[in-house]
Parts: sequence; structure tokens; C-alpha cells
Amino acid sequence: MAESFAFGIADRVLGKLASAIIQEVGLAWGVKSELEDLKDTSSAIHAVLLDAEGKQATNHQLRNWLGKLRDAFYDVEDIVDEFEYEALRRQVAARGRSKTKVRSFLSKPKSVAFNLEMGHRVKKIRERLDKIAADKSKFNLIEGLPNTPVVLRKREMTHSFVQTTDVIGRDCEKENIVGLLMQPSDNENVSVIPIVGIGGLGKTTLAKLVYKDERVVGHFSTKVWVYVSEEFDVEMLVTKILKEIKGGENYSDFSMEQLQSHLRNGLDGKKFLLVLDDVWNQDREKWLKLKELLMDGANGSKILVTTRKKSVASIMGSFPMQELKGLSKKDCLSIFVKCAFNDGEDKQYYPNLLKIGEQIVEKCAGVPLAVRSLGSLLYSKKDERDWVSIRDSEIWKSEQNQDGIMAVLKLSYYDLPHHLKQCLALSSMFRKNHKIGNEDLIQVWMAQGLIQSVGQNATMEDIGETYINDLLSRSFFQDVEEIVPGVDYDFKMHDLVHDLAMFFAQNEYFTLSFRNEDIPKRIQHVSFSNTHWPNEEYEASRFLEKLNSAIRTIDFLSASCSKSFLNACFLRFKCIRVLELSVSRFEALPNSIGDLKHLRYLSLTENTMIKKLPSSICKLYHLQTLLLSGCSELEELPRGIGNMINLRSLTMTTKQRDISFQWLNSLQDLGIIHCLDFEFLFKGVGSLTALRKLTIFECPSLVSLPPSIKLLTTLEVLLIASCEKLEFMDGEAERQEDTQTFGSLRILRFQDLPRLEALPQWLLHDTTSNTLRQLFIVDCPNIRALPETGLQKLTHLENLEIEDCPQLTERCRAKTGEDWQRIAHIPEIYVAEKRFHLFRGVG
Repeated sequence: MAESFAFGIADRVLGKLASAIIQEVGLAWGVKSELEDLKDTSSAIHAVLLDAEGKQATNHQLRNWLGKLRDAFYDVEDIVDEFEYEALRRQVAARGRSKTKVRSFLSKPKSVAFNLEMGHRVKKIRERLDKIAADKSKFNLIEGLPNTPVVLRKREMTHSFVQTTDVIGRDCEKENIVGLLMQPSDNENVSVIPIVGIGGLGKTTLAKLVYKDERVVGHFSTKVWVYVSEEFDVEMLVTKILKEIKGGENYSDFSMEQLQSHLRNGLDGKKFLLVLDDVWNQDREKWLKLKELLMDGANGSKILVTTRKKSVASIMGSFPMQELKGLSKKDCLSIFVKCAFNDGEDKQYYPNLLKIGEQIVEKCAGVPLAVRSLGSLLYSKKDERDWVSIRDSEIWKSEQNQDGIMAVLKLSYYDLPHHLKQCLALSSMFRKNHKIGNEDLIQVWMAQGLIQSVGQNATMEDIGETYINDLLSRSFFQDVEEIVPGVDYDFKMHDLVHDLAMFFAQNEYFTLSFRNEDIPKRIQHVSFSNTHWPNEEYEASRFLEKLNSAIRTIDFLSASCSKSFLNACFLRFKCIRVLELSVSRFEALPNSIGDLKHLRYLSLTENTMIKKLPSSICKLYHLQTLLLSGCSELEELPRGIGNMINLRSLTMTTKQRDISFQWLNSLQDLGIIHCLDFEFLFKGVGSLTALRKLTIFECPSLVSLPPSIKLLTTLEVLLIASCEKLEFMDGEAERQEDTQTFGSLRILRFQDLPRLEALPQWLLHDTTSNTLRQLFIVDCPNIRALPETGLQKLTHLENLEIEDCPQLTERCRAKTGEDWQRIAHIPEIYVAEKRFHLFRGVG
């Protein structure tokens, strides 16, 4: 049964209808009474929606009723959005006028026709809601309060950020597979070891343990990890393997003949380990075609395969399949206790809960994912009734597939606060095994209105972080990998969790190809899976007419599309909130992009052909996220970009020497990435009054930072890397006595700055020294010493890391270095000659 999400959407709509801006708009434009009636009708329906959503599983008519409500509330939200857009448009138009005119910009109607049209639309949607609401009496629904978000007790971060070294109960299996990998091959150079087991048993985790084992690392000269999943496309797999072997070279235009030649040369004479994770293919011919290309490796090369199907293992394997069994009850209980309790509290404080926990563990059939999921679910619950409810739930009887794992995952899903259910479901838009960035996901959630910030003294980005942490703590997300400590990180969804999210999102999300005939009518979010789409606009329009015109997300999944097809999409779908065009290949966006009044998120990342953005893009007053990193041919940002008054995140690659950011006073995250000609930072800095994060990455022409950078009093994170000419951090020396400096800076990272000779003086000013928590100095060889005085002021500094700075490293050695006493007060200090760095640009 898919979710309706009607309650969450209605909740969002009511919040907007009650907002000050809509109240003022209604009064100024003569639609106040219509909006009040709409709010009253919405509120009456909202009151019974929780009960309705709880009962829909067994009532087909109720499910249909909720579906109609969901669609109607989406339409209400679109109408309210248009009121907000018109208010924003007038706010932009009022800039530069007198204060009196600015205050009165809402009271001047655009036209009588506009007011009449919007009043008619509000009345029509209210009548539609009234008609649907009249049917609620058929279902005997009762009013109910929303399940309040669970406030998790503080727990160690390492519990959510599970490391593969924390795996319990797989030591024997690991040693057995390591032993097989070390064996020479008798009959052929390359042999295959399949690991088989049901979903959630930990096949991938076991393969990772083996892959990272020191003995394995030393035994193979080349190691490659490739995620396969359902589609076993030989050409695509060869491309993935080549990218792992040879790095970032682009093979997209290579023929199969060229690919196989490069692969054979890359593996020739090398003893390699190739992991093919999550294989489903049962077509032996496809496997043999790939295998033939891998046979040039040295004797002893191995391919390790993980699969759920024994038939796959029998087709591929040289060694007998390694069948993974369920964990013992003892090991399962160890995992459960680790997830459900703080250290030592299980037996001491909650012996009765532990007994119930043992009974719950027995129902998990030895599947660690199930055990971890339920343990995480129960961590915040210490009432015996909650534990008994999970143990005795009817869902154990109704869900028998996957050895009960889906029953466990559904229990965990139903326990989520309502605001997290749609967040998790929408996360299924990211492909299986895809690395999801925390900022990427939060930006998509924001664009769809899923982050509740009303009444909270926190930004939407901070609230989004709490959502992710909640889902991590409940084991819906896993495999966390830090990119910039304390700032950026990636994570994944287990395949079964992805299946769960897809199940609940099936009424909302659909992956589309040009061949699709049967398309659900109520779909709100689509991904286009084809690599080629019709170039003729009439043909595209005819196909797109099959889709709901109120589509809110379009993701091209890196597929190529023509400008004419895009234009057809923009003309058809006026309510798009999220437009994902990463790795697209066109030189210009259609001017019609400016008609997408609802658009909040636009990504053109890695479009290496686009040269110019249309000026109409500056009419996107609702836009929150604009991602332009990797657009290497982009000549400049449009001059009217300051009109995007809701823009919160901007990452860019352009050919400009300097950039003006005037008026962008909502901007919180700015990334200047791979701007080869960028020399000056930057005009309009004083208007960036909300900026919290600034990243400057691979800007080889940048020489210095201006003194005005210190005016960024809200800045919390400053990351500067790979700027080979950057010499000065303070601007003109005579201004260094200025005392106005930052005020919120928490994290500072300097990396790969070969000309930088000293840390900035503002680092030691009182305002910075009272806020700075983390300082990273990486690969800055010309920084030879720390300042003689002032570092003791950094009393709140918790973490200092110095790497690849030879002379500075020597001076900061523990107890013996000349600078040691200047930093000895810092709780965590890491000093090293060289370490692998995983720092990337944003976007």
C-alpha cells in the first residue's frame, strides 16, 4: 500500500495560508474572505487525516478519497505559491524606491484581471475541497493530533555513522573468503568467488571487510569495486571498471572496441581483485562476454561477486558459492543491544525490556539489517507497551517476503513522525547505491516544502540536518563517508530500504522512458531514463500530454535531451519545483525557463557546453538552489541574478574575472569552483548578510582575499583549496589593525595553497578566537611556523589538523616541536606528513 502523504501536504498548506504574507496579500488584493474560507475547509479536513491514513490499508474507497484530497491540496499549494510569487515580484520591482513605496508594494494590484482570476481560482478549489470533504462522513473518521517528532536521546555519533569494522558475527566467513582470495588459480588466470544470501544479511558489508583487509590489499596490485544491480550492461560495466582503474578519463564517446582494448591493456599482467556487488543477471551469454575481457590478468586474479540468487552464483562461479547464513541469536542480540541501549544500561536499568528484546530478535530470522532497524527504532522508547506493540504487531503475519525483513522495515517506517515519511519516500529518487550528499538531499527536501521551519529558531538547512540524523539513527541511511569533517558527507540507502521507500512513493514517483504507455495519472515526480528523447517539439509534446501537468520534479538522470524537448517540458509543466539537468549537453536553456514560477532547485552541474544563461532565469524569485559547478564554458552569470531574492545556495564555474553578488541577502552557501580566470573576491560582499558557508576551490588566478571578507559576520565555514597563486589572506597589510572580523566562524580549512606563507591575522582576533572549533592546514608547504603569539586565544578550538606541511609538521610534533607549547591546549591534534585527502568541490 503506497502512502497518500495527504496529512503532510495539508499541514504544509495550512501553514502557508496562515502566514503573514498571504494574510496581507489577501487583504490588499481583495481575496481575504476567499482565502479564509479555503483555510477553514482545509483545517476541517486536516483534523481527520491522520485517522484516515491509519485506516486506508483496509479500505479501498478511503484510499481513493485520500488520493483526491492529496491532488486537491497540491493544487491549493500551487495557488498559494502564485500569490507568494507575485508578492516577491513586486518586492523586486520596488527596490530602489522610497521606503514609503516599498512598504506599500503589496497594496498596488497588478491588474483587476489578475485579482479576478486569482479570486476565481481560490473559489473553485475551495468548492472542489468542499465536495471532497462532504464524503468524509462515510468513513467514521475521528480527529487526531499528529505524532510529534521523536526527540532522540543524545548518543555517540559513531553509532549512526557505522563503520564496517563494527560488524558482528562474520569473522569466520571473512577468514574463509580471504583464504580463497590468496589461493593461486589452477585452470585459468582469473577465478570467481560468489557470496550468496538473502537481502539484509550483510553480503556487501562482508565484501567490504575483505576488500579492506591488509592481507588482501598487499596481495593484489589492482583493486576495483563496481556496483552492478539489476541492469547487467557489459559496455556500461567495462566503462565503470576502466574509470576505477584509470581515474577520471571520460569514456562516454568510446566505442565498444575501444573500451575493450583499453580494459585489456589496463589489466594485462596485473593481479587484480574485482568486486561485482549485487548482481542479478541470469543471462550466461552476457556474463561470458564480460568475463572474456577480464582474462588477461595475472594468475591469481579474483572476481568476488555478491548476489541474492543461487542461479547467478552457479552461472558465474569458479569456486563453490559461499552461502551466507543468518547470524546466531547471540550475535543478533549483541547488535540489538548496541542499537537499542546506551552502553551498559540494558541489564542495569531495563531488564524487562531486554527480555522482550530477545523475543523481538527471534522474529528477525538472523538478518542483521532487520535487527539493527528494530533496535534503532526502539532506542528512544523505554515504555514496555511500545516494545510489546512491536513484538506482537500483526505486520509480522502479513509480510512474509524476504524472510520478514520487509515487515521489520515497514514497522520502522510506520514509527516515523509524519514529516519524515515523505522525506524518506522522496529519497528513493536517488538511484540504488547512489552516494547521497547531505546538502543535495536537504536542498531537494526544501524545494518540495518538506522541511518544517515554522516556529523553530533554526534555518531550514539545520532542520534538514536533524532529519538526516534521525533517519541515520534509525538505520534508514548507512555507509557514511565524511568529505569535509563537520560539514559535508555522503551516505547510502540499503537496497531493501530503497525498495521500501519506492513502495511508499509509488503514487508519487515514476521512472519514465519514451516507450511507456501506462503512466499513473497522479504522479508528481518523474525521472527520464532514456539517453535519447525526441528532437521534434510536437512529438515531445504529444508524449508529455500523457503526464499530469502539475508535475513537481523532473530528473533527467544524466540523459541527453534537446533544447526543444526541454522547452516542451517547460510549456507543459508550469509547477516544477525541482529540475535536475546534471551532465546535460546543450548550449543554452530555453527562455521559457523564466515561466517556471514555482522552481526552487535547478542543477546544471557538469554541463560542459552551456555558454550563457537566459536573462529570463532571473525571474525565478522562488529559486533556492542554483548549481552551476563544472559548467566550464559558461561565460558569466546573468546580470540580474540579484533578483533571485530567495536564493540560498549557489555553486558556480564561470569564465568571469570578478563577480557581483549584490542583493543576494538570502544566500547561505556559496561555492566558487574551478573558475580559472577568477581574480577578485568580490563585489557586493556587504549584501551577503546571511552567508554561512564559503568554498573557493581550484581558482588558480586568485591572488588574495580582500579585507571586506571579514564583514561576513554570519560565516560559519570557510574552505579554500587548490588556489596556486593565493598568497595573502588579510588584504592590505596596513588594515590588519581592523577589529571587525567574522563573529560566527566555526570551521576553517586551507588546503593545497603552495604560496601561502602565514595564517591570517584575523584568526587571532577575539571574535574569531571565541567561535572557531576546527582548523585544518593541509598541503601548505610554505607555512613554516605558527604565529608566535595569539594561538592561546583559540580557547574554543577543539580540533587542529596539520598535514603535508613539512616544516610546520616538524615544529608541531608532540612535546618536542618548537611550536608544540602554542597548541598543546587543543583537545584533538593530528599532525602527519602525508595522508589521502578526500576533498571535493561543491555541487
